[in-house]
Amino acid sequence: MFGSFPDHGPSSHPKNPGSNNIPYLRFMKIKVGFGFDVHQMKAGHPFVVGGVTLDHHAGAFGHSDADVLAHAICDAILGAANLEDIGYHFPNTDDRWKGANSLDLLRHCIKLIKDKGFELGNIDGMLCLEAPKIKPYIPQMKANIAEAAGISVEDVSIKATTNEQMGFIGREEGVVAYAVCLLEKTNY
Repeated sequence: MFGSFPDHGPSSHPKNPGSNNIPYLRFMKIKVGFGFDVHQMKAGHPFVVGGVTLDHHAGAFGHSDADVLAHAICDAILGAANLEDIGYHFPNTDDRWKGANSLDLLRHCIKLIKDKGFELGNIDGMLCLEAPKIKPYIPQMKANIAEAAGISVEDVSIKATTNEQMGFIGREEGVVAYAVCLLEKTNY
């Protein structure tokens, strides 16, 4: 059971008014975040996803390393904690972030949520692209993201699908990532 009541003991809580046969539970706040990112593909450009450089003729183009998965995860985390979005914290008009490793951006987002008393519970990411096949890269992506986020690899899920050759994704003009995360705050 989850709730949003402060820890004042069992008899002072309105949902548990002193009854000795009702166990008192410590409550936690749970918040869910959703992130989305899209990047244009360019021939000859490195293709970094989840901190892994993929073997492909084209790569995502952007101000940082254009790691679409890391960016979607950052947005999910920031959104869950009501901390704006990735563009607010790492604007593409700021040269400090030019060519930045997106896993470093993720580390910074984790620091921001910890400063607000949150812990990251898990991440579920989805990539949408036609090529290359992502499955061989997933274990290293999960390890990279788990390390940067300070959570177990068991708490990072990464999946991939195609767009069935439709639209800009199907024509390999762009790549998309979605992510959701769970944040937890106890004893608040």
